[in-house]
Amino acid sequence: MKKILIIEDEKALLDILSDKLKQEGFDVSGAGDGEEGLEKMRQERPDLILLDIVMPKVGGMEVLEVMHNDDDLNDIPIIVISNSGQPVEIEKARGLGARDFLIKAEFDPREVVDKVHNMLGGSIAENNHAAAEAGGGKSKEARAAKDTSQKAGKHTVLVVEDDQFLRDLIIRKLEEEDFNTVQAIDGEEGVRLIREKNPDIVLLDLILPGIDGFEVLKQAKADVSISAIPIIILSNLGQKDDIDRGLQLGAKDYLIKAHFTPGEIVKKVKDILK
Repeated sequence: MKKILIIEDEKALLDILSDKLKQEGFDVSGAGDGEEGLEKMRQERPDLILLDIVMPKVGGMEVLEVMHNDDDLNDIPIIVISNSGQPVEIEKARGLGARDFLIKAEFDPREVVDKVHNMLGGSIAENNHAAAEAGGGKSKEARAAKDTSQKAGKHTVLVVEDDQFLRDLIIRKLEEEDFNTVQAIDGEEGVRLIREKNPDIVLLDLILPGIDGFEVLKQAKADVSISAIPIIILSNLGQKDDIDRGLQLGAKDYLIKAHFTPGEIVKKVKDILK
């Protein structure tokens, strides 16, 4: 069984990637910072490393430099996972031995798994792949069942987002911070759940199946029974016209996905609920 070491300080992302790779039949361990990561790679001798760049104690570039100069470590293949994706950062990482580079805002777990398979040469049995795919997408009914297990006295956040990876990542982070969560994957379901669940706050994507986020926002603000619920737009659309339109329609804030980590998104939620 191939060993994968994930060095990532964002626990929600580490957990999602770890779960996905374990479903594929890999032996996976994790480290929350570069210092711990270096210790584990020396102890465990993994077959491949997924490495974040910005971390506490020892950053990803420092980890790459140590590995590059260590004959016992410099042959371990590394896939860098970063928030940046700046050409100078990619060039530096490759110069220090990174085999591939993924930008957090632009990948999903399936892409990571495919790159791991390709890099290690060979694939896990097809039934493992099928099982992972079957467990990846939950029906609206399954999500609704989960939504019923709410914690009394806790704030409820509705996440309207069709990208499963980002949705799962944000929800996991919110639940770690003791929020109740409800989720919708399209605009119509989002409007319905705002009315039915009366959440304390909504995180709303703009590009959605069916009606888009602008229309969800318009309908929510036109309904006096739910118009006071704060809505944060969370979108890849970063043009000034889009931002102005969202704020004019009543959004409390407008966050561009690529500029915020899940932890920073949760902090925005907390600040608004104060």
